Amino acid sequence: MATFVLVPGAWLGAWVWEDTAEALRGHGHTALPLTLTGLAEQADRGGPDTDLETHIADITGFVERNDLRDVTLVAHSYAAAPVTGAAARLGDRVERVVYVDSAPFATGMRMLDLMPPEEADRLRREVAESGDGWRLPMPPFEVLGRYGSVEGIDADREDVLRARATDQPFGTYTQPLAGPAEPGADVDRVLIACRDFTGMLEAGVPMLAFLGRPPWRRFDLPTGHWPMLSAPADLAGLLDEAAA
Repeated sequence: MATFVLVPGAWLGAWVWEDTAEALRGHGHTALPLTLTGLAEQADRGGPDTDLETHIADITGFVERNDLRDVTLVAHSYAAAPVTGAAARLGDRVERVVYVDSAPFATGMRMLDLMPPEEADRLRREVAESGDGWRLPMPPFEVLGRYGSVEGIDADREDVLRARATDQPFGTYTQPLAGPAEPGADVDRVLIACRDFTGMLEAGVPMLAFLGRPPWRRFDLPTGHWPMLSAPADLAGLLDEAAA
C-alpha cells in the first residue's frame, strides 16, 4: 500500500482532500493531506516573506519530520511548483510524483509565467490594491472558471469553496523555482489529466509533449479542474490504480 502526501492548489488547504483521502484509506493506503504556510488553518503563519521556497520547505519538512519513506507526492494545480522542488530534494524518500491537472516546473519557472502578461499585471494590481501587497484573494466563482473548468462542482461544493478558501501568498507566484527540479531517475511519474489538461494535450501544446512519452504514465479523468471536489472517489480510484 502507498503513502500519499496530498498537496492542494492555490487558495486551498488540506480540507479540500478530505473525501479523496477517506476513499484512499478505504483502498488501504495512508493518505496525508497537507496545508501549506499562509493557507487555511496555517493562514496566520503567512506573511509578505511567504514564497515558493516556504512551500517547498513545508513539504520536505513534513516528509522528513514524519520519517516518511516510499512517498507518493500528489500535486494539484499550483502545487506542481512546490512539489517539483520538494521531489527533487527528498531523494530516495520519494517513490512517485502525481500531477493532477498540472505538470512539473522547470528550473527558473514561476506561476506568473503560465499567464498572459496582461493577466499577470492584473494580479499584481489586485494584490497591491486589495491584498496588502502580498495576498492574492480567490476570485469570485464566476471568474474562477478562467483558471480552470468548474465542471462538476455543485452548489453545495461551491458554498464550501467560497467559505473555506483563503488568500494565496503572492510570493508563491512571483518567485522562480530554484534548482534542482528533477526527481531521481527511478521515481515513477504520473499525470492525471482532467478536462483542461486533456484539451491541452490533444491540442499538441509543445511544452507538454514530454508528458506523452515514457517514463510518464497518463490517466484521464473527465471532470473539471478541481476533481477532489467534483469527483473525489474517482480521483482516489485513479490514484489507487497508479500506485498498484
